[in-house]
Amino acid sequence: MQTAAAPPTCPADVESECAHGSGEWEGEFFPGIPKIKYEGPSSKNHLAYKWYNAEEEILGKKMKDWMRFSVAFWHTFRGTGGDPFGAPTKMWPWEDGTDSLAMAKKRMRANFEFINKLGVDKWCFHDRDIAPAGKTIKETNANLDEVVALAKELQGTKIRPLWGTAQLFHHPRFMHGAATSSELGVYAYSAAQVKKTMEVTHYLGGENYVFWGGREGYQSLLNTDMERELDHMARFFEAAVAYKKKIGFNGTLLIEPKPQEPTKHQYDWDAATATNFLRKYGLIDEFKLNIECNHATLSGHSCHHELETSRINGVLGNIDANTGDPQVGWDTDQFMMDVGEATLVMLSVIKNGGLAPGGFNFDAKLRRESTDVEDLFIAHIAGMDTLARGLRNAAKLIEDGSLADLVRRRYQSFDSELGAQIEAGKADFELLEKKAMVWGEPTVASAKQELAEMIFQAAL
Repeated sequence: MQTAAAPPTCPADVESECAHGSGEWEGEFFPGIPKIKYEGPSSKNHLAYKWYNAEEEILGKKMKDWMRFSVAFWHTFRGTGGDPFGAPTKMWPWEDGTDSLAMAKKRMRANFEFINKLGVDKWCFHDRDIAPAGKTIKETNANLDEVVALAKELQGTKIRPLWGTAQLFHHPRFMHGAATSSELGVYAYSAAQVKKTMEVTHYLGGENYVFWGGREGYQSLLNTDMERELDHMARFFEAAVAYKKKIGFNGTLLIEPKPQEPTKHQYDWDAATATNFLRKYGLIDEFKLNIECNHATLSGHSCHHELETSRINGVLGNIDANTGDPQVGWDTDQFMMDVGEATLVMLSVIKNGGLAPGGFNFDAKLRRESTDVEDLFIAHIAGMDTLARGLRNAAKLIEDGSLADLVRRRYQSFDSELGAQIEAGKADFELLEKKAMVWGEPTVASAKQELAEMIFQAAL
């Protein structure tokens, strides 16, 4: 008995002859890469998950629901390996060196093959990264519509954007910013671009929309009306909220704090600055924050600090899962590989009850030296496994209870009648002065910092 041979696959290089009737290439972009599966910590297979087991329950929730992983289109499919000091180091086999509409569609097919083989169901995009700009806004929008129609088809019923955003920084028109630009024409152009990107995000079933400025700040205050530009930014966000409601987009609007990219005075320097901006302009109930770990360190904080600041203020919406090099002072966008950092991140996520409708977006790119297509999978697998280990470790710490008990005992003096009055806002200075005079010089207990570190490290 003969069985039918499997249909041949074609490599996704520019000389491939695999195409359907329309002339668009169809085949396999990642031949030889299987669907990535969980094999456990003892596996030596670098194309398998060791710690991320999507269906496994941790603290009453499946791992896939804690994580909600997403692939960043721009780094994964538009990354070239170039940086401020070096030329591009890679061009994937399917690239022809153009920014044509046909090339955009080919990249989109590669994107969904990658997502399916990786085993995730979310992706993120910038408008200009998935479709080329035209000579006019109308032509640009038509290009975007054509690529988005293909994306809608390739998504099927399970895959959806975690979020979409407009790219408002690369083109020379944005040299002074977008919504903070001193030029009215740029402000209007930016509004048109955000309007369109919000529409396509909604059309694709996106769960969030990110405002990811990149140049929404000020290099010098000598020639800048900072107060006026902040007001313009707030008015821009108000218009975005109104349009979101008008088109019935139920996704969350997110602001991503971005210090030093590339400006030094920013309305969105860190979580606290961005939250204060939202509160000042009455937008605190309309937005949440997208925290990028590399940006946290550039602002002088740890990622854990930024997540806790966001969580406590009720604005933690999404996490860009990357990290930076501690010896490099710019945004290196590396995949997170530090299990200790991942454990602290997951402690915040657990305290927050999860991130839905947000998740973890891999706003991370390969190192310049990593030039094999296989490296795209290895990097994502390693990043997912690191965060999965972080989740497992955080669960161990919570279930063990030793660290929480140490923290509780540190503040146990407030577990008293006076402590309860203070925390209820019912202890005035006169009452506290009377107590201080009766008690005299207070005793101050040890914080047991090294014990806390010991407990934490033991969980890793």
